[in-house]
Amino acid sequence: MIPEELRYTEAHEWVRELADGVVRIGITDHAQSQLGDVVFVQLPAVGDAVTAGAAVGEVESTKSVSDLYAPVAGSVVAVNEALQDNPELINTGPYEAGWMIEIKLADGAEGAVADLLDAAAYRELTGD
Repeated sequence: MIPEELRYTEAHEWVRELADGVVRIGITDHAQSQLGDVVFVQLPAVGDAVTAGAAVGEVESTKSVSDLYAPVAGSVVAVNEALQDNPELINTGPYEAGWMIEIKLADGAEGAVADLLDAAAYRELTGD
């Protein structure tokens, strides 16, 4: 399951453009299936500045702990609070209820989303 309208990173994050320079970010279906059952998520706080490519959180599963990377630079404007009590939402709906953070793009970062992988390139990367 690789939605065509999203952009992707080689580290298996997805990016959905919202309004007013805000993007929503989560991990892909491929990533959650590789992790197994997600049991804990550590996310940045609203207001935190993030740098593209830097670790901004962690996803802990029954198999391992993986970093969550910011695919773009900006500041965190929302976190999915539902994941604190229900981290399994990442497994059941990675592109819907399992989203993780929303970032307001930094000045000059508007084109960064277009530079990410499209669905075809991500499909090639994962072999899905």
